[in-house]
Amino acid sequence: MSDKKRCGWCMGDPLYEAYHDEEWGVPVYDDATIFEFLVLETFQAGLSWITILRKRENFRKAFDDFNYKKIANYSEEKIQELLQDAGIIRNKLKVRSTVTNAQLFIKIQQEFGSFSNYIWGFVDGTPIQNAVVDYKKAPPTTPISDALSKELKKRGFKFVGSTVVYAHMQATGMINDHEVDCFRYYEV
Repeated sequence: MSDKKRCGWCMGDPLYEAYHDEEWGVPVYDDATIFEFLVLETFQAGLSWITILRKRENFRKAFDDFNYKKIANYSEEKIQELLQDAGIIRNKLKVRSTVTNAQLFIKIQQEFGSFSNYIWGFVDGTPIQNAVVDYKKAPPTTPISDALSKELKKRGFKFVGSTVVYAHMQATGMINDHEVDCFRYYEV
């Protein structure tokens, strides 16, 4: 697949390219996967995405395969165990926010039937098709990510600033920000 034109941000690293080719921008409606990306985006705040991708399997193992029902009930002992796990990002605020966010995730599920129903409502259930020519010129936020971020914060979520939310929307296919000459642009 090396002869295919990809978005410039993923070039040069096989893990990054595989993520780009197989996951990034594909619409996700499954709550478990949406939560996984929410956790990963939370930990990515202030770091590079490739750092998180390289630790993804460690996160999966440490956080019980991103099972939000288990995470919502983590004890202080489990939190302390996570803070000693060198395989993940050991940021106390981010670890604790993952537990809080899992609890709030479940509340939203109860209110809307699924978290997917809730979050996809911000784009009327349909991915936004942008026309990005150069990923370096793509906006880091939009009025929709601003609104979603504000709403999540109002509900008590942590580490969900507009930039994190926009990255989550891109990753889960709520927004197609593949460059228009990328082979994935018309596939997702």
